[in-house]
Amino acid sequence: MFLTLLEQHIHHGTLNVRLPSGECHRFGEGGTEVNWVINSERALAAIARDWELQLGETYMAGDWSAEGCELRELLTVLRSNFRGYTVNRWLRPLLQLRQQWNRVAHSYRNAARHYDLEEDFFRLFLDEDMHYSCAYFATEHCSLDQAQQAKCALIADKLLLEPGQRVLDIGCGWGSLAMYLARHFGVEVVGITLSREQLASAQRRAEACGLSSVRFALEDYREHRGQYDRIVSVGMFEHVGSPCYRDYFDCVGRLLAPDGVALLHSIGRTGPPGTTNPWIRRHIFPGGYIPAQSEVCAAIEPSGLLITDVEILRLHYAKTLRAWGQRFAAHRDEVQRRHGEAFCRMWEFYLSSCEAAFRCGELMVMHMQLAKQQDAVPITRDYLLDSVPLLHVEESSGVQTRHCHHA
Repeated sequence: MFLTLLEQHIHHGTLNVRLPSGECHRFGEGGTEVNWVINSERALAAIARDWELQLGETYMAGDWSAEGCELRELLTVLRSNFRGYTVNRWLRPLLQLRQQWNRVAHSYRNAARHYDLEEDFFRLFLDEDMHYSCAYFATEHCSLDQAQQAKCALIADKLLLEPGQRVLDIGCGWGSLAMYLARHFGVEVVGITLSREQLASAQRRAEACGLSSVRFALEDYREHRGQYDRIVSVGMFEHVGSPCYRDYFDCVGRLLAPDGVALLHSIGRTGPPGTTNPWIRRHIFPGGYIPAQSEVCAAIEPSGLLITDVEILRLHYAKTLRAWGQRFAAHRDEVQRRHGEAFCRMWEFYLSSCEAAFRCGELMVMHMQLAKQQDAVPITRDYLLDSVPLLHVEESSGVQTRHCHHA
């Protein structure tokens, strides 16, 4: 059954498989060649029965490995050939409702599962400023730190910031974007998060930087009150869940000033609506769901908000995940000592499988700029084209200093 599944689906790239018996098989021809070594008969049956869940489960258990190639390369070949294949297609509407019913209390619990890991762990693989979202590689050879700063600059341009404006950051993480906007544009920022660990860190960092114009709170977007000139949300919408999309955009509309501008930065699926990968839901993001662009637009339409600009970032997140994966690998021994081998393999699979999903075109990142009034933003995109964020690194007395400027 396992071999039949591979024979039916592997057409792009070359997959060499070694079974627990030592028997070897070859599938596909040409393209990237990868080697899959399976050490357990149990894994064969499990993957054949439910590959979406069991591919990750069996990797965590040490039942298989990539040999002579990187895990991300093997997973890219598998994902590109099994794209859209699922054994639960007929259950999709029911699963979508059950998996994404993110009431306020559920949202707090789901956020804690992932984001309340200790900050020191995330510091091992994130950039210096702790951005846990897609970077923007403005030039081919951008470092991760430079690309994250370029992302902030691009977002600031799309928000059309002016000194003294009030900005709400929904899902502020460790406060990195909020502090960037306050520091560089003279705006007042309120950041809200559901993670107690992130809140404590963001508050410490803002205080250490002397940024009195930034405030953070432990709050769900549905609980927040106030009015803002600008609203931004980066990497948070993936935790809202499709049953709550209407509530989300109703809240944005309520919180946004009449002449305000909002920007939504979210991962999106390139195909139609679907369900969350069961392994990701179990181990990484409980309650999470990657939306189709059609679902987001349908939820915006009755909210009174106007979509004033859309940009699709395709391979930027693949490059971001690659950088995170390399940094994680450099600290693997330390993570293994602190958290164990299964935890290491879980994070390896998470980072590699997500990179593969972006590389083979299953996922992208969408920027949706929103407003209430037609003239809230310029009627052409020249203001963006004339301010594409570029970064360079200057060396002075052997010390590298980072600068972000607009060409």
